[in-house]
Amino acid sequence: MPRRALGATALVVAAGSLIPLVYLVIRAFERGPDTVTALLSRPRTAELALATVVLVVLVTALSMVIGTALAWLTTRTDLPGRRAWAIALAAPLAIPSYVSGYVWIADVPSLAGLPGAVLVLTTACFPLVMLPVAAALATGDTGTVDAARTLGRSALRTTLTVEMRRVWPAVAAGGLLAALYTMSDFGAVALMRYEAFTVGIYSAYRGGFDRTAAAVLGVVLVILAVVVTLIERRVRRGATARVGSGVDRVLAPIELRRMRFPAVALVVAVLAVGVGYPVVGLIGWVVRSLRRSLDLADVLATTASTVQMSAMAALVVAVLAFPVALFAVRSNSPAARFAESATYVAHGLPGITIALAMVFVGIRLLPGIYQTEGLLIVAYAVLFLPLAVGSTRAAIAASPAALEDVSRTLGRGGLSTTLRVTVPIAAPGMIAGAALVFLTVAKELPATLMLRPRGVDTLATELWSTTQVLRYGEAAPYALALIVVSAVPTFLLTRVIAPRPSRAVVPA
Repeated sequence: MPRRALGATALVVAAGSLIPLVYLVIRAFERGPDTVTALLSRPRTAELALATVVLVVLVTALSMVIGTALAWLTTRTDLPGRRAWAIALAAPLAIPSYVSGYVWIADVPSLAGLPGAVLVLTTACFPLVMLPVAAALATGDTGTVDAARTLGRSALRTTLTVEMRRVWPAVAAGGLLAALYTMSDFGAVALMRYEAFTVGIYSAYRGGFDRTAAAVLGVVLVILAVVVTLIERRVRRGATARVGSGVDRVLAPIELRRMRFPAVALVVAVLAVGVGYPVVGLIGWVVRSLRRSLDLADVLATTASTVQMSAMAALVVAVLAFPVALFAVRSNSPAARFAESATYVAHGLPGITIALAMVFVGIRLLPGIYQTEGLLIVAYAVLFLPLAVGSTRAAIAASPAALEDVSRTLGRGGLSTTLRVTVPIAAPGMIAGAALVFLTVAKELPATLMLRPRGVDTLATELWSTTQVLRYGEAAPYALALIVVSAVPTFLLTRVIAPRPSRAVVPA
């Protein structure tokens, strides 16, 4: 593809990603700055801000502690079956937070509020910390560890004082991802009856159709998300590189000895709370619903609709991400940096704000696609484009640009070179990104809830609709089907990410 055409395509995609931000600013200030000031000074805004900050701090701290501990156990110790445990502990990625929330609130109503929201979101977020920390621990340089052991430090003390200091950037980055997830979550906090910003935005829009108030709250949430994103970028820049060539061997696992039983108990407890209880609860609700009535045909039709919508979105996002990733890798221009960064703006926003922006676009600019699958796919692209850009960019960057130059010297044009050389190189990253987008779209709730065409339902929206009227038995089959649909891409991703442990053992 010619460089000018590539750059133009990437910039168009990036401009589309900025639609939500432009919408929020326009909508928030359409009544003037005095209205914005009045809305920001309301006690309700302060209450939502405080509730959101408290929830984010608690969930992030717990996710960092639990995720780091589990990463260490499954990577650096002789925990029995640690490879299997590592894959099993990633299973919460396949269970939407609102599905877990639905089971817990149905069986234990007393959890409503902050305790239930913290419980559900922590079990959903700790894998975001565990996976990158496990990868960092499994691929570390053993030189400093060996030096510490030679100086007489125990294996545990070496882990705490040497290894954890080295992997701290991965711990912090995972924690910040958990913070962004918590900040943007809607389904779990709504089911737990916890008043966070996302619930306030949805209530402002649905309750009084006050889109200005919803936009102002959205701007506040954008500011919080931008702050967290900037911190994440700063942490990433602060990661220290290894000095020297290092020692090219895998760190031997540490013997747990008397701590083996407590370690296994911790892993089992986390899995029981995050996976076992929700799945068993759903199965119980399904069994009870079978005794009354179960519209299996509707469940299958909704499942097919979810798979179709997720597959369409994954394909579109993978195609849109390719020019952005290629432009970012092959060009050092400010335009290339802008194109890549712009796609990440909406990543820190909740789906509900993206949905409000798309409603504005559909009504004001493109009425022909309002309440159609096309507008919903556009919303998915804006929401999840960074998931595909990152993996595609990494795949392209791993190959030298000289391959494309050789193709051109052999007489092939820019487009032919892109299709026959660059696309095959980027294919693994594109497939991984598409799988991640498929998984995320299948679980997405607020944007789907507000933008889906009439008569079109997904597993997420059916689950939400039935739980809102307390028909838990009818909701269970949809929730179980959603977990099954999400499990396939989750398993494929964890097979790639989860590190393979070594077999040699180091005494504690």
